Amino acid sequence: MFIWTLTIYLAAVNIAAYFLMRADKQRAQNKEWRIEESVFFTLCFLGGFIGIHLAMEHFRHKTKHWQFRAAVIISAVIFLIILPIIFFMRMKTS
Repeated sequence: MFIWTLTIYLAAVNIAAYFLMRADKQRAQNKEWRIEESVFFTLCFLGGFIGIHLAMEHFRHKTKHWQFRAAVIISAVIFLIILPIIFFMRMKTS
């Protein structure tokens, strides 16, 4: 149950992150109101780092901002460390 919930959660966060980056790119091109960068950082650290990274590369959006690249790397490392710990703790208590 935990794995399915986590999979659905991560899929939803990454899809949302990807499409928000796309929307922000379109707004930038149309010189419209933009999505705040804090939204992208939050999504990244909530697990949307894959969607953010894919959108950055696909739409060539925010690729020159080192903060976004760093956020993707740091959040990926955090998830690679924390997820196995949570998984094994849940397995141990089961």
